[in-house]
Order: sequence, then C-alpha cells, then structure tokens
Amino acid sequence: MDSTNDVRGAADLAIEAKGLVKEFGNNRAVDGVDLVVPKGTVYGFLGPNGAGKTTTVRMLATLLRPDEGSAKILGHDLVNEAEKVRGKVSLTGQFASVDEDLTGLENLILIGRLLGYSRRAAMNRANELLEAFSLEDAAKRQVKNYSGGMRRRLDIAASIVVTPELLFLDEPTTGLDPRSRNQVWEIVRALVDGGTTVLLTTQYLDEADQLADRIAVIDHGRLIAEGTSGELKASVGSGTFHVRLLDPEKRQQAEQILAVKLHVPIHLSTDQTALSAQISDTKLVADALGELADANITVTDFSLGQPSLDEVFLTLTGRPADAVDGGAGENPAEKNEAGEK
Repeated sequence: MDSTNDVRGAADLAIEAKGLVKEFGNNRAVDGVDLVVPKGTVYGFLGPNGAGKTTTVRMLATLLRPDEGSAKILGHDLVNEAEKVRGKVSLTGQFASVDEDLTGLENLILIGRLLGYSRRAAMNRANELLEAFSLEDAAKRQVKNYSGGMRRRLDIAASIVVTPELLFLDEPTTGLDPRSRNQVWEIVRALVDGGTTVLLTTQYLDEADQLADRIAVIDHGRLIAEGTSGELKASVGSGTFHVRLLDPEKRQQAEQILAVKLHVPIHLSTDQTALSAQISDTKLVADALGELADANITVTDFSLGQPSLDEVFLTLTGRPADAVDGGAGENPAEKNEAGEK
C-alpha cells in the first residue's frame, strides 16, 4: 500500500516513511509501512488492537529501531539523526506518564526544569499550561486524585512544555467520557492551529472523522487504505442501507432476501433486529423492501445514507475497530502499550 500520492515537496512534510518493518520473534508486527504526513495537519492512524499502530509510532518517535525501511522526520533521518528528531517531537502514550504523587503544578515544573527552563520560567510555563488546559483549580492537587480526563489533559500538557513540531498522540481519549474527549479534541485543534503536526492513533472512528485531515488504516502490520474521510467512505460504496425489523426471529430470512436483491454482503449488527449493507446502486433498495414485505417481514424503520467510518473500517478489515486481534500483527510492545499483560 503506497500512501505517497501527496505531491507536496519534502520540505512540506513532517513524516516521510518508506517500507518500515519491525519484527518481534516470528511476528512481523509492521510489514512495509509507507507514510506521508504533511506539516500542520492531523493525520489519523487507525487499526484494530495489535495491528501495528503503536509499534509504528514508537519507531517514528525513535523509541524502536526499524528492522527495514527508512524515514525522515521533519527532514531528519530517523536512524542517523535520531537526536535531532527527538528534539523536535513529543509522544503521549496510551496511559498517563506523569507522577501521581506530585501535584499537577509540580509535574509541569519538574519537566520544565529537566528541559532546561530556569525555575521562574518553568513556573510561568506550568501556570500557562494549567490555565490553557482548564486545570488551574487542580494545580496543587496530587495527580492521583485527578479524574481520567484531567490526567489526559495534564499528560498532553506535559508533552508540550516545549511545544513540539510533531506530536504523536497514541489513543489519547481511550476510556474518557464524552465531555473529556471533546476537551481533548479542542486541545488537538488548538495545537494544530499553532503550527504543530499531530499523528493520532485511535480506535474511535468518530474521533478520526472529527479531527483528521487524512487517515491511514493499518491491519496486520500493513496499510490497507489511505485518504480523506470522504475518500475512504466513497471507496466502499455510494451509500449504506440500514434496516430494523419488528421480529428478530426473521433476521436470517431477511438477510437471505437482502443479499439476493442487493447483490452485496449483508452485515449483522449486535442488535438482533438490525441489518446493514454497503451499496452502489440505490435503485435496488425499493425492490428489496418490497420483497421483505411480500415475505411478511415487518420493517420498523430503514435509512439510506453515506457510510460511516465505522462501516468503512468493518468493510476494510472484516471486524470493528475495537476488536482484539490475536493475529500476526500482535507483539509484546503493542500489548504492553495497551496495558495487556
């Protein structure tokens, strides 16, 4: 899969990776990944658990050395100029990396001092970030007493004490409530408005839809699709047909009828009354509904619209984005990052 269809010059690229490979024993966790990420954008990186997302990010952030392939990060060679790369990027992993026994203020001051700020400058930068991330009221509270959303905001703040040119956000909103997720989204938008490029890995398809300028889908270590949200949706059909039945006992019969009339695979929802399909010929829908009525299968509601990213993902990979993958893409580094033991 080649994602190098962006014709921007090298000077306009935050990431230019070709043929990245990483193996763990017999597992080829990342298998020839190409990425082109323009500066000043949010680039979504989607895939099921164990697909190779985190391993790819750890390579691009210089935490893992690629076994094969090459990459330039902000114009610097990933391997030969690793120190220069580290000076320009920051990584926020899936779990908060701040010290829980320190206060939010103490955490940010500590990081500022480690990065070379004077005591006064570190204090000023810490207070500036706490205010910007709506954490000033909790500045002197131990992080162990923060909510999940507050911890994530503090973790991102810690990543930008020195504002990076490129920020890797690895599943930044996992486990957060909708309000906290929206707050993180606003932070990401503000960072990009300020000139930072963001590579975002996520299992939440609506998150990528909301934030990403372009999206790559990785499965079993390989990129299987790349484009804008609209391009990916268009790639799986011109529309999505949803049907809900009155009687769940008739779903199997309805599936058979729809498969014949629509000439496409029918997806069965966890809702025992629901079916859906990606279709390119919307004229077939009326005939399909008529056939269901002739078979005495009562439809309580139906809809026809553009496919969602969730449906695109299901079509491309054969499983939902949050499905656990026990296949070749799974590796120790990926599992540890995901908190699996």
